[in-house]
Amino acid sequence: MSVTSVTGDSWLRRYRPRPSARRRLFCFPYASGNATFYRDWALTLPADVEVVAVQYPGRLDRIGEPCVRDMDTMVDGVVAALRPLLGTDFALFGHSMGAAVAHEVTSRLEHGHGVRPRRLFVSGRPAPRHHRPGQTKHRLPDDALWDELRRLGGTTDAALDHPELRAAVLPTLRADYQLVESYRPTGGPPLATPITALTGDVDPEAPVRQVADWAAYTTGGFALRVLPGHHFYLIDQQARVLDELRAGLAL
Repeated sequence: MSVTSVTGDSWLRRYRPRPSARRRLFCFPYASGNATFYRDWALTLPADVEVVAVQYPGRLDRIGEPCVRDMDTMVDGVVAALRPLLGTDFALFGHSMGAAVAHEVTSRLEHGHGVRPRRLFVSGRPAPRHHRPGQTKHRLPDDALWDELRRLGGTTDAALDHPELRAAVLPTLRADYQLVESYRPTGGPPLATPITALTGDVDPEAPVRQVADWAAYTTGGFALRVLPGHHFYLIDQQARVLDELRAGLAL
């Protein structure tokens, strides 16, 4: 399957272009992740929804570009890339760091440009009130930082033990951690965009009670979905996550 960039934009990837789809779902990867994480979703979701995955700089086909280390720069780039595509009904999904980016992009679109998505899906991330900036994991020695990736799961031991993969991913992981740890969530009024928050029932990074507090960040309706699993519950629970997306997108 070939990958198609969107209108030549370096930020967005379509793995199954559906120009006549009724909905678009913009998907945001986790720290050290990339757009290919959402490739299967593009094949599995119904034909009337087009999955468009965000490709952050500094990974895969953007490996030659410097990583983004602050949230404002990341949101500026994503919003500029998305704006030509907002004529079609759309929603956003982000996991972990991607949830924070997706929330900030939604806030910028709604409060700055008067554009309201159908829904925001935030996965594996506590509500912004629980964010604790100022951590310094991005300054850890390489071995300790790599152990963080192992602790979170979602990556096979074979991949983690691959020296070339480690050399390629470590700079991205360090930059993404710096972005998250230096980030200050945007204040201001809650979104009118409805929010669905998802998490694993034993995710130490996103405890259920902290994820439930996303309810305070919207006046447009809120749903909490707790599925079995740890931080990367959405890999084993992909079918149930896609069911939630179908419901939230009114497909």
